[in-house]
Amino acid sequence: MTTTRKVQIIGGIVLIAAVGVSLPYFNSKESEATSQTTDDAYVKADFTMISPRISGTISQVSIQENQPVKAGQALLNIDDRDLRVALDSAKAQVATAQAGIASLEAQITRQSSLLQEARTQITADTADLTLAKANQERFTNLSRDGSASLQAKQQADAQYQVQLARQQKSQSTLTAVEQQTSVLRADLQRARASLEQARATQAAAELNLSYAHLTAPVDGVVAQNDARTGAFVAAGKPVLTIVPLNAVYVEASFRELQLARMRIGQPVAMSVDALPGITLHGHVESLAPATGVSFSPLPAHNATGNFTKIVQRLPVRISIDPGQQDALALRVGMSVHPVIDVQANTELGKAPANPRS
Repeated sequence: MTTTRKVQIIGGIVLIAAVGVSLPYFNSKESEATSQTTDDAYVKADFTMISPRISGTISQVSIQENQPVKAGQALLNIDDRDLRVALDSAKAQVATAQAGIASLEAQITRQSSLLQEARTQITADTADLTLAKANQERFTNLSRDGSASLQAKQQADAQYQVQLARQQKSQSTLTAVEQQTSVLRADLQRARASLEQARATQAAAELNLSYAHLTAPVDGVVAQNDARTGAFVAAGKPVLTIVPLNAVYVEASFRELQLARMRIGQPVAMSVDALPGITLHGHVESLAPATGVSFSPLPAHNATGNFTKIVQRLPVRISIDPGQQDALALRVGMSVHPVIDVQANTELGKAPANPRS
């Protein structure tokens, strides 16, 4: 009985001591902890969804599900026969427009010769008119004193009228040639505009033809591959997804009380459920500008008298430090247990130098 009593006393003392030692720990604020952790964390990546720019029938599929691809690698081809016909038609329009321009330029060059010829003819007609005018005046004076016959005077008058008509005709011809030149220059401008339009049509046809051949925009792994040879695809409808496994990150949701001392650049140690016994390293890359519920279609408006406070969570993006071979085994959606060292002296908004890189 005495022994039992001693054991009870000793057990009570140990319990009281344990409670006394642990009481300050349990009473400490969560925001004052030296590290922060959460189970609400998963591996993520910025997917690239591949959608065709044109509708058509798939003629060839060059990739398979879960296949790694490099940027620029061929993914699939869409039947491009109609697009090639459209391109050939556009090229023919360009050739026609170029031929029209060449013809108009040749006509304008010929007009220069016609203008020179018309001006030369006017010079000659002016000289003949001057001579005819002089003869008219001379025979008029001679006829007054009887030195010349009336017939000679009439012939001089007629010759003057003929030369005057010829000069007027030459002037009209010159005016017509100048006007025709202006018309041809206007036609040339219109033809050049038509050529630019034809070239734009050709460029659009070439661009549409390029859309028939889909290539990978980034490095990654093919997922959700719905492309099948012979299947019809609609423009804008996703046919496959590329997951950039070389650029995965961790998104962790921390309670708002855990964010008091959290800063960008603080080091993070991570364990992954799929990789037991392995610790990965990273750092805090960014903190979301709002809680997840703030972006919901129906955000909470706690303005009623019947209010119940709910601790909010804020997404924190964690980058995985490069040079870690084990990180190559990460897959999107894996559960992660991050531990952030909030004691690290990191300036807000700036990441520290990475000693492991």
